[in-house]
Amino acid sequence: MAAGFSLSGALRGMFAKRTIDDATWEELEDALLGADFGPDITEQIVEDLRGKVERYRTTDPKDLQRMLREGIEERLARLDPTLKLSERPAVVLVVGVNGVGKTTTIGKLSRFLVNNGRSVVVGAADTFRAAAVEQLATWAERSGARVVRPEQPGQDPASVAFQTVELAKRDGIEMVLVDTAGRLQTKSGLMDELAKVRRVVEKQAPISEVLLVLDATTGQNGLAQAEAFIQHAGVTGLVLTKLDGSAKGGFVLAVQERTGIPIKLVGQGEGIGDLTGFTPHVFAQQLVG
Repeated sequence: MAAGFSLSGALRGMFAKRTIDDATWEELEDALLGADFGPDITEQIVEDLRGKVERYRTTDPKDLQRMLREGIEERLARLDPTLKLSERPAVVLVVGVNGVGKTTTIGKLSRFLVNNGRSVVVGAADTFRAAAVEQLATWAERSGARVVRPEQPGQDPASVAFQTVELAKRDGIEMVLVDTAGRLQTKSGLMDELAKVRRVVEKQAPISEVLLVLDATTGQNGLAQAEAFIQHAGVTGLVLTKLDGSAKGGFVLAVQERTGIPIKLVGQGEGIGDLTGFTPHVFAQQLVG
């Protein structure tokens, strides 16, 4: 994809034309492929729009723009993006490969919850990386959350998770966010580790959400890397980081349709406040214009 690609920019000229013609459909297809919708979804969207244009007998590109926006919103809204955090404590496991922005996402989510009047404790259960523990502690402190660190280097991650939930129950803390490892020597080792964390936590409290963090800039490659988590970790929601809505917006729809798992949060910057709930209507509006 060319640097600086923008779907809304690519579509702007097309929708400003006087009429819908053969070139319109080619331009639309190129724009959707350029925004990482992938060939299958692009073909489905274009076919659906051709049918609607014919049915309503319109030649106005503005109608096409509205239909495209509504069609994308409808697809995105098939799954419920609401975070399920009604239990007390509400325990959230955050999973994903190293480097996708897992630790910063936890810091941002912690800040979001604290700002909404919730008490939060963060468990640094990625004990294989000392730097991850320090980074998470820094983010947690910035957000106003408490943090449970390993008592010694390389401590069993499940025991850190256990201590975090134990603290929340003892002190009446409402939200528990647990960071987990993103890489071990073998994929099966990592999944076994996550299964152990789940078992230990569930002895004390139900798990409200398992959020899988994906780096939107890596597109389909990132999704392939994450498929083991989807298969084994009981993922309930997706968090997309580094999301430039104009460039990689199509990946949002592609990943939700391919996994059947709703996108619940999106991160669009480096700041601690740059994490928002996912709203299909707003996202489709930003994407299409």
